[in-house]
Amino acid sequence: MGKFVIEGGHPLEGEITPSGNKNAALPILAASLLTDEPVVIRNLPRIGDVHTMLALLEDLGVEVNFTNEREVTLRASRIVKTSLREDLCRRIRASILLAGPMLARCGEVRLAPPGGDVIGRRRLDTHFLAFQAMGAEVDTNARYYLKTPSLHGADILLDETSVTGTENALMAAVLARGTTVIRNAASEPHVQDLARCLNQMGARISGIGSNTLVIEGVERLHGTEFEIPSDHIEVGSFIGLAAVTRGQILIRKAVPENMRMSLLVFERLGVKVEIRGEDIFVPAEQEMTITPDMDGAVPKIDDAPWPGFPADLMSIALVVATQARGTVLFFEKMFESRLYFVDKLIAMGAKIILCDPHRAVVIGPSRLHGEQVTSPDIRAGMALVLAALCAKGTSEILNIEQIDRGYEQIDEKLQNLGARIKRVD
Repeated sequence: MGKFVIEGGHPLEGEITPSGNKNAALPILAASLLTDEPVVIRNLPRIGDVHTMLALLEDLGVEVNFTNEREVTLRASRIVKTSLREDLCRRIRASILLAGPMLARCGEVRLAPPGGDVIGRRRLDTHFLAFQAMGAEVDTNARYYLKTPSLHGADILLDETSVTGTENALMAAVLARGTTVIRNAASEPHVQDLARCLNQMGARISGIGSNTLVIEGVERLHGTEFEIPSDHIEVGSFIGLAAVTRGQILIRKAVPENMRMSLLVFERLGVKVEIRGEDIFVPAEQEMTITPDMDGAVPKIDDAPWPGFPADLMSIALVVATQARGTVLFFEKMFESRLYFVDKLIAMGAKIILCDPHRAVVIGPSRLHGEQVTSPDIRAGMALVLAALCAKGTSEILNIEQIDRGYEQIDEKLQNLGARIKRVD
């Protein structure tokens, strides 16, 4: 088990380029199962979740060859089994994304319940209901077993706007007979990236970026080359890092069109940025005063499906609020355990009232001090890194394997910006 030792109180400064979007890379890796031709993926983030997904694919018989550190060629010319390794499934939530491609390609799949962050109940009903609508049988006794003689098109209304549920239905539908309509579909940037990649492989998907996707099934897909765009969650994390350390950072290839709602929320917390083409610049020494609502009421920050504020940035924004002047209510609607990490911030000196599992009131600014804390999940772990970098004294963050699952070599990236952070095994 590793830990980060962080000496706080040093402003970050410099330029940084985010890694590829983790949440786009994982379904696109899974989509390589839909063809027997080579699929080349560029700007692949080298993180824990990606390594686990590649191990799952290799175990199924997929040839995995790295051209360089961030470019991989996958070829599923022969799938040797339809049962996924249980130990690997339990490491990551994204293991469920192999269900749709395996149903479409092989007609059956057996997998264990997926793992991932413990941030509340993360139901799979949406996935299975979509598969059933397309003609699959689903057995959910202990391990999940799905089978079908052939998938057919269907008009599907998802019972929730699930990102992975949309992605799974999409990957199953591209090879199904007839036309599939997915309503109440998620439209996050990574869902759009998957749809564009599938279209490059020969799929016929329309409505990309909307909540209604129409898929005309095709007989086969072919290989392609696809570059993963920058991770908008990592971009938001870097904006938060610059703000809380009063530093100055230029974020290259930040894809500002994916940051519009996030930038509105940061502005409400008193963090202003400059958009310079595809880059985002965060100036130093910002005032950081929370903007109340027009009637003077305490403002509320809540997460929502795209284009709302991403749930994965709630933890980051909450730490930023501890360093801003004023009071703000955070309303985490999507996961009932994501806010439980605030007790660690309170131990560091933050003024936070946890009202219930979904709501927390932050009163800032607070002078944080160093503590030993444990990372409970990817995003809360990164939020604790923010807190440690702006705290007085030295902090230790344990269980950093959680952070490594979602952030590529984050300690080295931050060292290049002047952070006093050291990885200790």
